[in-house]
Formats: sequence, C-alpha cells, structure tokens
Amino acid sequence: MSEPGVDAAVAGRPTAGQALAQTLDEAAERRAKSRNVRALGHLIPFAAGHRIDATAAGVFLVTAAASSLGLTGAARLVVDHLTGPDAHPTPQSIAPWFWALGAVALALALSSALRYFFVTKLGERIVADLRKATYSHILSLDPAFFLMTRTGEVLSRLTTDIQIVENLLTTSISVSLRNVLMLVGGLAYMVIVSPRLTGLVLITFPVVIAPLFLFGRQVRKLTASTQDQFASAIGHAGETLDALEIVQAFGREASGAAIFGWAVENAFSTSLRRMGARALMTGAAIALVFGGVVWIFWLGVTASLNGEMTWGTLIQFVFLAVMSAGSVGALGETWGDVQKAAGAMERVSELLNAKPGIAAPAYPVALPSPPRGEVALENVTFAYPGRPDMPAVRGLSLSVKPGERVALVGPSGAGKSTVFRLLLRFYDPQAGRVVLDGVDVREADPVEVRARMALVAQESPLFSGSALDNVRFGREDASLEDVQAAVRAAQAEGFLAALPEGIDTQIGERARSLSGGQRQRLAIARALVRHAPILLLDEATSALDAENEQLVQRALDEAMVGHTTLVIAHRLATVLKADRILVMDEGRVVEEGTHHELVAKNGLYARLASLQFGEAA
Repeated sequence: MSEPGVDAAVAGRPTAGQALAQTLDEAAERRAKSRNVRALGHLIPFAAGHRIDATAAGVFLVTAAASSLGLTGAARLVVDHLTGPDAHPTPQSIAPWFWALGAVALALALSSALRYFFVTKLGERIVADLRKATYSHILSLDPAFFLMTRTGEVLSRLTTDIQIVENLLTTSISVSLRNVLMLVGGLAYMVIVSPRLTGLVLITFPVVIAPLFLFGRQVRKLTASTQDQFASAIGHAGETLDALEIVQAFGREASGAAIFGWAVENAFSTSLRRMGARALMTGAAIALVFGGVVWIFWLGVTASLNGEMTWGTLIQFVFLAVMSAGSVGALGETWGDVQKAAGAMERVSELLNAKPGIAAPAYPVALPSPPRGEVALENVTFAYPGRPDMPAVRGLSLSVKPGERVALVGPSGAGKSTVFRLLLRFYDPQAGRVVLDGVDVREADPVEVRARMALVAQESPLFSGSALDNVRFGREDASLEDVQAAVRAAQAEGFLAALPEGIDTQIGERARSLSGGQRQRLAIARALVRHAPILLLDEATSALDAENEQLVQRALDEAMVGHTTLVIAHRLATVLKADRILVMDEGRVVEEGTHHELVAKNGLYARLASLQFGEAA
C-alpha cells in the first residue's frame, strides 16, 4: 500500500508536508512585518535591577575603548621619536616611550578582561531573570490561552528564542557596544589628528553603510521566518512525541517524520537564504571599508612625503582608520544578531504581555474561615473560547450542601467536566454565578478558591521524580505520616512497597513505569493528602480493574466522610451511594434524585441504567 503523501504528490496535489510548509511561510510573512529592534527595549526592566553590574560593564567598556585608542597615541610618540628631524634615538632615550606603550597595552588587557566579565555576567543575569519571569507568567495563564496556542510553540519561545537573546547579551552586545565606542572615539580622534583626511573618510561612509540597509531588512525578514518555521516544527514534534504510542500503534511514524521533515527542510531553505544575504552584506561592507582605508592611506603617505604631516601622525591616523573600519565591519556582522534577537525578544514579549483571563481582583473577597465546603452554580451559561455558539452549559443551576455527596451523570458532552472547570475557576461563565461558601468566585483569589478543592481527573498527569514527590505535590508541607495515610487510603501502599526503593522510587517521566491503575491510585493519594474540604472526582476509578475499583471505591467512601464531594461517573455502579444524582444532558440538569427515584421516573437515567445494569435496574 502506498503512502498517502506519495499518492498526493503523484496526483499533483500538495502533500501534508507541503501544505504545512506553505502555511508556515504565510504565517512567517505576516509576523515578520512587526519585527523591530525596539523590542529589545523590553529587556531594560530586567537590567534595571542590576545597576552595579551595568555600571561596571559601562565603565570598563569605555576604558577598554579608550585604551585601544590610546595605543595609537603611544605608537605615534614612539614613531616620531624614531623618525623626527631632530631625532637621535638611543635605547635609553626611547625606553620611556616603550614603557608608556606597554602600560597602555596592560590597561587595555585589564579593561578588556573586566569588560568581558561584567558584560557577560550582566547578560547571563538578565537572561536568567527573563527565563524565570517568562515561565512564571506562563504558569499564570489560564487554559483559554493554551486553547489558542500550542504548547510546543510556547516551549520554543521559552528555550530557542531566549537562547538567541542570551547569545546577543553575552556575546554580540559586548562586541557591538565596544565597536560603537571605538567608532565614535576613533572618528573624534581622527578629526584631532587630521581634519582633512577625516573629511575624506566621512565621504566614504554613505557608500559603506548602504549595504547594511540594503540587506539588513531582508536578513531580518528571513530570520523571523526561520524562527517561526522552526517553532512550528517543534510544536508538531511535541504533539507527536506526546502521543508516541498512538503514532506507533497506527503506523504513522513515517507520516509524522515526513511532516516534521518538510517543516525542518523549509526552515533550512529559508535559513540558507538568510545566510546568503548576510554573507553578501558582510562581504560588501568589509570590501568597501578596507578599499576606502587603502585610498586614505595612499593620500596620507603622499602628505608625509610632502612634509605635511609626520610619519608618526600618519601611522596613528592609519591605525585609527583601521580600527574605525574594523568597527564598522564588526557592526555589520553583529547587526544581523541584533535583528535576530529583536525578533526573538518580540516573540518572548508576546508571552509576557499575554494577560490571563482569570486573575485575582484588585481587592479580593476573603473566603469564610473555617471553610464550609458549599458550592453552587446559579443560572450559569458558558461556552469555550472559539465555540461561542455552542454553550457547554446553558442556564445551569445546582447547589451542593456542606458534606453532601453529589454525582453528575449523563452522556458524553453533557457538560459534566465543564462544571468542574468552572468550580476551579479555570474559566468564568458568560452569564450567571459560581459560588463557593457564599462568595462569587470571580470576587475571590483563584489560588484561595482552588486551595479548597482536590481534583482527581480522568487522566491525572504525574511528574518525573519519586512516588513521594508526586503525592506531596498535593500539599508541599505534608508530613511523611500524612503521605503514608493518603497512600493507604488510595490502596496504593501494596504496589509502592513492591518497588525497589518503595515510595522513594523514581517513577520516570509521566510515571510511565507504572500501570494505568497504579498511576490513578497515586493521583488519588495526591488529592487525599491535600485535606481539602471539597473533593472533585472526575472518573477517578476509570483506569482500575474491577477488583481495584472496589478497593479504591471503598477508600473513597471513607475519604468522602466530612467532605463535600462531586463525582462524575459514566459507570453508574460507582454512584449508587450518592446522596443525590444529577442527570445532565446538553448542558442542563434534566433529572435529579437517588438511584431508585430516577429509575422509577423512567427517563434518561433509567435508560442509562438499563444499558449498564439490564432490565432489572
């Protein structure tokens, strides 16, 4: 059987990879237009907190540039004392001038070393603060943001883009600033040494600068395009690796690799064009700069032969011209780095500027203490972002008393899990109120709201580290005794004891070394150790076999005592002991009562029960 991509190519239609590449090109074109070096100004607040290092870096940048220029003055004095009309050089007479030359060289070496240390230290410090601030801000963004932005894209900005900024701050910025000072200082010194020759040098500047503006825009555009394409490739790779077992189970390895390969090759092709444009820009600048230097040097030699300037002055001027020319060439090379970092910083700034839709109000209302564990939804209507015309819940009202055990049942898509997301304030409803202990959750701090709830989701992710770390994730200050009690309550003590190092065993990334049932029991222990007044159980036993389900259900029955509990379940056998069962359909509560009351109504619940328990239900 042939691959679908091959069939599409033979038929003349674009393959999935080609379609992806075309889409990436179009997106990159749109985003590249917004790139500008002013985005680097967003780094200023991060540098403002490190004024001592910034001051030291600035001081040694100036002294290093001054020492470099000072070398030309020392060299002039040495040459004039060797070649002047009244010169009678002897080792003793010229020794002081060589000592002066050596002293300036020593000052240059010391200043350069300190310049490198403080500039690099400041750059690394700024990047470290930027990384922490960006990641902390990402964690504050609500789920609605991630509905519109792929996780791989976010990770690319957090890693690749910040790495580009780091390269600028720790390497390129030091070179750029030093060369700017060398250029300005060199030109000023050249005016003092020979105004006429300096004027001729300045005439050549427009010819030298032109290639920078000619190619700079193209380099910036191609750089932004490359970054966008690579970020999208990483996003696709992240999705594929996250579901690797599914990819392999369906035999889609070749297709996944092909799509990623198209994205990478397209990014590489764009990068080649960028490198070509930058190479032309650098080569043209250097050729023009040093061509001008040779011309100016010829004019200077002519002036010296005619007695219009000393040979020492000529040597100094040539050195200054070469330094200034080298600075222009170096600035031409680093300008691409500046533009690349500006594009990267703009992408990072988009993350930092993203405002979470869910945030604490300026003056949050404190929740009652001690907590009662009372929740209610009052005429709530809510639709997920991107689906405004398809409400997940419509005019939903329900209330749960302190200590009550309420089950939510109904077909898939009825809005059951949405109720949990609204209670946890992952989203705010478009209409109605969500109330916790008498307080509208929009008026409270989301952190305080969530602190009163413990969630066991249908798919509860675990983290790399030990089993102990994962249970204690529910409450950082939980004692070992609290952890062990939660583990026993979740019926996880047996399998944890069988692990090589018990509860301290490293369980690997996403706990893939454990079975699905073991992972779920560990997630239940994580929720129980939280000691929250409200338990939210979303298919908490769905991954367990019949025997373990009974054990965990018995444990949960004990854990629910004294807690307000909301249970979502498709298997109705797990909710028979609920105080009330709310039957949801199309975002509304359509039936309410105990198991026997609902069966007697012969409605939706009775049909569901009949399917699961048979006619005897």
